[in-house]
Amino acid sequence: MELGVYSFGDVQRSQTGLGPTSQAITNLLEAIQLADKVGLDFFGVGEHHTAYFPASSPATILAAAAATTTHITLSSAVSVLSTDDPVRVYQQFATANIISGGRVEIVAGRGSSTESFPLFGYDLRDYDALYAEKLALLLQINDLGPNEPLTWEGQFRAPLQNIAIVPQPDSPLTIWLATGGNPESSIRAAALGLPIAYAIIGGHMSRFAPLVDLYRRAAEQYEMKPSDVKIAIASPGYIAEDAKDAKDTFWKHWGWTMATLGKVRGFAAPSRAHYDAESQQDGALFAGSPDEIADRIIALHASIGHSRHFFQMDVGQLPHDKFLRSIELLGTEVAPRVRAAIKDKK
Repeated sequence: MELGVYSFGDVQRSQTGLGPTSQAITNLLEAIQLADKVGLDFFGVGEHHTAYFPASSPATILAAAAATTTHITLSSAVSVLSTDDPVRVYQQFATANIISGGRVEIVAGRGSSTESFPLFGYDLRDYDALYAEKLALLLQINDLGPNEPLTWEGQFRAPLQNIAIVPQPDSPLTIWLATGGNPESSIRAAALGLPIAYAIIGGHMSRFAPLVDLYRRAAEQYEMKPSDVKIAIASPGYIAEDAKDAKDTFWKHWGWTMATLGKVRGFAAPSRAHYDAESQQDGALFAGSPDEIADRIIALHASIGHSRHFFQMDVGQLPHDKFLRSIELLGTEVAPRVRAAIKDKK
């Protein structure tokens, strides 16, 4: 079982409002370095383009982290492939992968936000078609042999005629398909032979069990290699020594984030009662003490058999020192217990 963290580069609050986006990126790099130091397996950087989530260039951040870490897997979480150029995505992540010695991956998705569409001049009406075409191109580039040129033509990008795509890492990049729970995405991942990452940001974890089963059944039908059938879970989470302190602290920041997003996306702000319900055993919010979070991860693994679980901790301008402490507790207290328990059950 791999455990880790993901972040969008959450901006800190100041007395006058949001703090500088530059500090958010500096803080993010420090968090990745700490995650590596305390023995976590994974750190993902999610692409966003807002004043409160400014990690707009995950590959750049990951390349810097690649040069300052030693063992941790680094990845986007996610790359918004629909509004990017797959050639540039591949080149940037291939470069970071080479710098890291083979530790950089891509989690490719459509993203839960749409701010990149007007930013880069894409039409939301092409939402699905853009993703399908660009994912196919990215996979085709990744499958090229050494020094093999690419010829390709599609709807949304200029054609490529016998062009080399460089640099190439020593081995193809690991590319995951990300989904928020669309059944078609589970089938698409299997059809393309890709591992899958489910972003579960609300509701009950158990409602994703049928989707995981669908992915596994589709993988069998598409004759995926068993070693390629991998399932990751991404969810909000925060750890403190005391369970009540963890829940109270995360509520303050998660609740603020949901209320803020609700005004933009048109949904009602969740109540504390709703939050408390989702912070329990089958809920999507993993806020609690190290023992509690370890037990919940172990129980979820017994239910769906996922191989990676990573948490978004720095939501709603969570103070940076609390973010770092949560990372430390995940690496030093939660991870050893989870790994020992799962190893014992094998």
